[in-house]
Amino acid sequence: MLTVHHLNNSRSQRVLWLLEELGIPYEIKRYERDPKTMLAPPELRAVHPLGKSPVITDDGQTIAESGAIVEYLIDKYGAGRFAPPPGTPERLRYTYWLHYAEGSAMPPLLLKLVAQRIAGAPMPFFAKPIARKIAATLQASFVDPQLRLHLGYIDKELGKTGWFAGNDFSAADVQMSFPLEAASARGGVAEKLPAIAAFLQRIHARPAYQRALERGGKYEILGGD
Repeated sequence: MLTVHHLNNSRSQRVLWLLEELGIPYEIKRYERDPKTMLAPPELRAVHPLGKSPVITDDGQTIAESGAIVEYLIDKYGAGRFAPPPGTPERLRYTYWLHYAEGSAMPPLLLKLVAQRIAGAPMPFFAKPIARKIAATLQASFVDPQLRLHLGYIDKELGKTGWFAGNDFSAADVQMSFPLEAASARGGVAEKLPAIAAFLQRIHARPAYQRALERGGKYEILGGD
């Protein structure tokens, strides 16, 4: 049976969601973050050398990386669902957003998380003002402008149809859910970007999303593994 190696509060939650949308059986092997470092436990390295989540195992195959997992699941179990037909403009958009989620949307969000952690990290008292100044400068000069640029672009694109790959829900929407949930958790997206806010409301209301939450457990966006 397909197994999801599921790290709490991680990208693997959207893998559970896609599996629920597909309606195929799977089992979950759970891993918990270190409460101090918030990193994945070393046991995950027994599944994949990088020790990160999400990872799935299926028919003797081990597949890592969210985008690769989504493509694998759609190719093997989709039966034409949740992906536009090949050769269509919608399929090109679908492929674009599958890669954009991690390649473009997540880096500034991760940088924001790092900057926030630097500012609040324990350190000698004389170093704190310097570290906070560096973190604040990084956010103000680069991270926050990049986030505004990307989120404004996403909101405009979502405003066209409400979904990322045409008029219908697809696996691209599953893939894009994590960066948008992370952005919403950190920056009040719902109040400023109406198309993104409406998108998040729609996906959170889907029965498969709710079932994935029930199976995956408590879900708080961190932005790490």
